[in-house]
Amino acid sequence: MKILVTGGAGFIGSNFVRYLLKARRDVEICNFDKLTYAGNPESLADLAEDPRYLFVRGDITRQQAVDEICKHGFNAIVHFAAETHVDRSIEDAAPFLKTNILGTHCLLEAARRSHLVRFIHISTDEVYGSAPPGVSFTEEAALDPRSPYAASKASAEHFVTAYANTYGVSAVILRCTNNYGPFQFPEKLIPLMIANASEDKPLPIYGDGLQERDWLFVEDHCRAIAVALDRAKPGSVYNVSAGMPQPNLKIVRTILQLLGKPESLIQYVKDRPGHDRRYALDSSKIQRELGWAPTMSFEEGIQRTIEWYRANGAWLDHARSGEYRKYYDRHYTRRSETFRT
Repeated sequence: MKILVTGGAGFIGSNFVRYLLKARRDVEICNFDKLTYAGNPESLADLAEDPRYLFVRGDITRQQAVDEICKHGFNAIVHFAAETHVDRSIEDAAPFLKTNILGTHCLLEAARRSHLVRFIHISTDEVYGSAPPGVSFTEEAALDPRSPYAASKASAEHFVTAYANTYGVSAVILRCTNNYGPFQFPEKLIPLMIANASEDKPLPIYGDGLQERDWLFVEDHCRAIAVALDRAKPGSVYNVSAGMPQPNLKIVRTILQLLGKPESLIQYVKDRPGHDRRYALDSSKIQRELGWAPTMSFEEGIQRTIEWYRANGAWLDHARSGEYRKYYDRHYTRRSETFRT
């Protein structure tokens, strides 16, 4: 099977490329990535000599570039490429509309003409909006995105569904909860907290820190994608989750405890505008129909994640250089100015 992976230099994409090449000998992967701030070719440097892996730098919003790469005769597209950080979407939504909606449309156009066996669209739990206490959304729940990022992902989903219904594109949508693990860009909660705590720097927590998220170890997500690639029915939508929502503050305290750092490092900052209080998904459908289930406990996963970042200081230092420093200053040091209401 020849697979085009978009955004394969990003966090989940790079983990998926590595996972699939290790798990299956019968695949060839082309990684099509623009290499924005969050795309790091160092994350896949160890695969450079693998004849089954090819990297091509390209932009999914350029139809000609997408059409050209799709001439290589792929059987499937696994579509990760996206702008993903909510804070950035609040600061400027335009890149999210361009990449997440227009980029998805360009890929769907190529998929329509290529008659692919499978188009896997990687979405997010945020398309559902905030879940009431005690409620875990099923795939039948109405979409209610609350941030520009979530709205762009919900819009992209509608295009995927429309192309499946109108043109017969063999599409599958996976809506996953928060991922964590190796190679995650340090603007996200867990790597940010690990990096700052390791250097005894303040740990910025939005609002009261009691927003609940359901954390899934990235390799468990990769397994779900691989199963959907092989066995999901065209037109299917699946939730992917660990089923254990936890407050952000508890996650941060766990990281501090494992690093042997004091809770006095916690620094409460101005909350994100329109911050969803709780995300929770019911993943019983994918467990029942495809036989997938999470295998990594949060306790083991967070320990492995901390160990990876501590062992890969050079990767982390590179990720936190340049543009990241400006981002950090805008969003944490001068947060009240950046998010005036």
